[in-house]
Amino acid sequence: MRAFAVNPANGQAGLEVIEEPGPPSGGQLLLRTLEVGVCGTDREIAGQHYGTPPPGEDRLVIGHEALAEVIDVGPDVRDLQIGDLVVPSVRRPCPHASCSACQAGRQDFCYTGDFTERGIKELNGFMAERIVEDQRYLTPVPAQLRDVGVLVEPLTIAEKALAQIWQVQQRLPWACSIHGEGLPAQGCTALVLGAGPVGILGAMALVESGFHTFVYSREPEGGPRSQLIESFGGVYVSAESVTVDQLPARLNGIDVVYEATGASKLSFDVLAQLGVNGVFVFTGVPGRKHLAEIEAGTLMRNLVLKNQVLFGTVNADAQAFVSAVQRLERMVERWPNVVQLLIAKRWPLDDTARLLSDPPPGVKHVVTLAG
Repeated sequence: MRAFAVNPANGQAGLEVIEEPGPPSGGQLLLRTLEVGVCGTDREIAGQHYGTPPPGEDRLVIGHEALAEVIDVGPDVRDLQIGDLVVPSVRRPCPHASCSACQAGRQDFCYTGDFTERGIKELNGFMAERIVEDQRYLTPVPAQLRDVGVLVEPLTIAEKALAQIWQVQQRLPWACSIHGEGLPAQGCTALVLGAGPVGILGAMALVESGFHTFVYSREPEGGPRSQLIESFGGVYVSAESVTVDQLPARLNGIDVVYEATGASKLSFDVLAQLGVNGVFVFTGVPGRKHLAEIEAGTLMRNLVLKNQVLFGTVNADAQAFVSAVQRLERMVERWPNVVQLLIAKRWPLDDTARLLSDPPPGVKHVVTLAG
């Protein structure tokens, strides 16, 4: 069967013919990969920034944003059957009994760092025509989400972030209706940094949760992404016309910042503008050689005197996948045309190399492996 693989050591990448997976055993399922989203992580692996092949191999099959169809099941599989659509998760637990997070099924909080990740770290990914996966790492997707189900995995980033925001803000009598009637974030303001796939999906989740949501990015106002964001109730703010210092006045205060750029200088500049009792969420990973000067005293003073919280979030747990499927259903019902527009184009597997080296315009590009 065909797959797309990268040699992280030398950056060579291309289509390969690899061995077919064997029949599923125990709680495993054989999946036919339908679609795989291409993201910045895949491009960074191809660019030799990171990525680790399975032990004893020199190439890594990439792809971690997948939608697949069940084509065979092992004898111990429950709740899934042939023909079901599923989304596989990415991270697998470390082998250490001392890691309480992995032992509890929360490998997204792994203490040891010895976790593995499909398509990223020591496990082949989903950019292959067929894969075998354990039922523990699969989330069912309703048939009506077939056209957009590939968005579930990137949406889990926002789902995990929101779950932590709700937990953090239990510390105070929040100004919004988290404990009252209506949407949980009604009356609160969120600022999303970046208008890429993670940023736009995060903005949609924030709007759907009731936040008055702004997206801050470099593109001029009135462009395609600005129009897309405004079509689902967000407000686009261009860095060309509004400086970071002007953001609090433009937004009338900032309760939550959802960072989705990996730009450290911008992020810390915006952190200085966060409001009282606010929460700042980092989701991006800047380059290791990227340095940024910050006013540490001002930031520390604000964190203490304004009761602010700053946290980072990576990967997602099983509940985040379930929540992402449920939210995607609501988003499709509320904004059917908008969700479809997030997928700029579907490409054949043969064009994967182009998507890695020279990504065309558009929010999300998807590789189609099966009809």
